[in-house]
Amino acid sequence: MTTMSVRVSGDVRPSKALHVGLWVVQGLVGVMFLAVGAMKATQPIAALADMLGWPAAVPAALVRVIGVAEILGALGLILPAATRIKPMLTPLAGIGLATAMLLAMTFHISRGEIGALPLPLVLGGLAAFVAWGRATKAPIAPR
Repeated sequence: MTTMSVRVSGDVRPSKALHVGLWVVQGLVGVMFLAVGAMKATQPIAALADMLGWPAAVPAALVRVIGVAEILGALGLILPAATRIKPMLTPLAGIGLATAMLLAMTFHISRGEIGALPLPLVLGGLAAFVAWGRATKAPIAPR
C-alpha cells in the first residue's frame, strides 16, 4: 500500500514502511551521533582541531559539552522507543539534535565554512524527520 497510514476499524495506523523507515533512520542517525559525540567527548582537543578545525576556535569545555549532548541525543533517539519506556522522549531527542545541527550550521556559516554544511544539514533533517514521524505519524505506544 502506498499510503502513509491504513484505516483499521476506525483507527489510523501508520504504514509498516513508514514505521520501518523511521527505525532505520533512528538507528543510522543514532549511531552517527553516538560516534561523533564520543569522539568530541573523549579525543584530545588538539587532535579534534587537526581533524575538524573548529574545536581550536571554541573553549575545550564547549567541545566536550557538545559531545556529551550528542551522545545523550543519540541514546534518546533510540532507547525510549526501543524500550517503550517514555517513548515521547524520542521526538524530543530528534528536536534537540535538529536544533543542535541548526546551531552548527549557523556557526559554520559565521566562520565561512560552507563546505562543512552538508553533514549537519543531512543529520539535522533526518533528526527532524524522526521527531515529526514519531510525534505525529508513527508514534510508539508506551508500555
